[in-house]
Amino acid sequence: MTIDWQAFTPWSALAGGALIGLSASLFILANGRIAGISGLLGSLLQRSGDGLDEKALFILGLVVAPLPWILLRGEPTVRFDAGWPALVLAGLLVGVGTRYGSGCTSGHGVCGLARLSPRSLAATLAFMSTGFLTVLVLRHLLGGTP
Repeated sequence: MTIDWQAFTPWSALAGGALIGLSASLFILANGRIAGISGLLGSLLQRSGDGLDEKALFILGLVVAPLPWILLRGEPTVRFDAGWPALVLAGLLVGVGTRYGSGCTSGHGVCGLARLSPRSLAATLAFMSTGFLTVLVLRHLLGGTP
């Protein structure tokens, strides 16, 4: 494995992580609810519960936030090494996993770990180990792209 040092951007990654943490903190302080994206999106699709306006604005912010970057820096180059069937399957598996895991990576990994939740620690360890194992099997054991 080689590192593309031209694409190595620790400061923008740190700033992005800080913004994610700040938005999750503000959401819980203002609403008393966790900013787990799958839960927010699920409640919007079911149109149940209170605070639908805040939830909708939070999701809208996630969709609109890249626009200033695109206007200032241009559209990033995106490359997928998998075909559409693999991407659709991956998306469906993530969706099923969030239902079985009672939350997504943002709910457990960002908000739950910050609250020192043992359940979120277990879920995050499961997410991460499954990702590591998937890369090991698909890329290294089955001879995919290294």
